[in-house]
Amino acid sequence: MKAYQSFENTVYINASATAVEKCFTDLELMHRWLNPALRCEPVGEWSTDVGGRSRFLIQVPVLQPKLYSKVVEREPGLIVWQFEGFFQGRDRWECYPEKGGTRLLNRFEFKIPNPLIKFGFDTFASKLTQKDMKDQLKRLKRVAEEVYLVSGRVK
Repeated sequence: MKAYQSFENTVYINASATAVEKCFTDLELMHRWLNPALRCEPVGEWSTDVGGRSRFLIQVPVLQPKLYSKVVEREPGLIVWQFEGFFQGRDRWECYPEKGGTRLLNRFEFKIPNPLIKFGFDTFASKLTQKDMKDQLKRLKRVAEEVYLVSGRVK
């Protein structure tokens, strides 16, 4: 089996773990920080419980490739989506409460089984994907801090 690659990023957020978690489990809030070229749609009813299914569509001209995902791990402050499609792997989101806020970890572990797609990704998209993951966490941070302030400091 081909080796997995992984990209990992963390960000400190001035908000409770509950407010941060809401940002990666509430579909409406997710669409505020996801890359605008990425759309998440539930398969059936939206759920972040184990077994909940969704698909992510990458909005590129002509193709619109899809990644199908299923929640495979779920605890308070933790969700792990497993992906199938042109990428295979897992996307982990985990909150670590700290004094005055929360540290959020996002770890994307994946392999690309198709050698042609892997070559294209490694050549053209890998660095952009890593940059977008960092930018995405900055956007999520802004949304979580806003949610935290507006909701009266949700604990």
